[in-house]
Amino acid sequence: MTNTKTLQVSCVQMHWAKDLAFNLKTTLKYIPAAAEYGSRVVLFPEANLTSYYFPYLIKLKPAAIQDALRQVQDTAAAHNIWVIAGTIQKTARKFLNLMHVINPEGAIVHEYAKVNMAGRDEKKYCRGGNKLSLFEIDGIPCTTVICRDGRHPELYRIPAMAGAQILFQPSCSSDEIEAVTWKRTSGRAQQPVGPNSKIFHCVANTIGESPDGKQTSSGASFIREPNGIPLAEAGFYQEEMITAVLDLSRADRSYVLDSLQNPPFLVSYWQQMMAEVKRRADEKPE
Repeated sequence: MTNTKTLQVSCVQMHWAKDLAFNLKTTLKYIPAAAEYGSRVVLFPEANLTSYYFPYLIKLKPAAIQDALRQVQDTAAAHNIWVIAGTIQKTARKFLNLMHVINPEGAIVHEYAKVNMAGRDEKKYCRGGNKLSLFEIDGIPCTTVICRDGRHPELYRIPAMAGAQILFQPSCSSDEIEAVTWKRTSGRAQQPVGPNSKIFHCVANTIGESPDGKQTSSGASFIREPNGIPLAEAGFYQEEMITAVLDLSRADRSYVLDSLQNPPFLVSYWQQMMAEVKRRADEKPE
């Protein structure tokens, strides 16, 4: 267990359907901004480098994506900050929707592939990953899920059972305009996880319309403490960065720890699942 008392986190809200050059420029702008503001971690949205707009991203050259990722790594090292960034990349069998955890030395120390696909294009082009996320930032156990994964509580609750105090959720809540309006009014885009886990929840979502004007995204990125109370929230429409200081003593994981004990017949199964999560944590999604 870390002796760290607090962690300052920034979440960047940016457009979901721009090209790689635009996305890279935006990303490289916010890394030093977050560091200058005093944050130790900066979280970007789902597929923030490649975009989530499939008619564009499926044509990207792998070398261009890797070059952009290297520039993000170099910038993280130059500003001594943790960066969590996203790409969608082709593999031998379909595409993977990936999050890359980059340490302050510029090394990728953890990667996670989205498990549950969302929209029509993603279901057509992508396949799901085969592990849950568990990693450390400055000794603090953390986990991540990507967008739709948040609808499946086992994906973050089991890592929380294994020690995770913070959930980082990059998202791209894009959909038809009417559906996005409904998501906003119902609060359905990203539902706070603290009330069922007692861990922190940091969401970086997207804004903006698709090139054909048929889809938009819901914005409303947030950082919430373990009771679900907002510490910082973004608007619906604008690119912006939000920041909060996390008092880690509040992330006691009490709800998931209770689940580890009750009902007793499940205890051995939870233990087996936690062991498997830890065993797979450092596997590279391929």
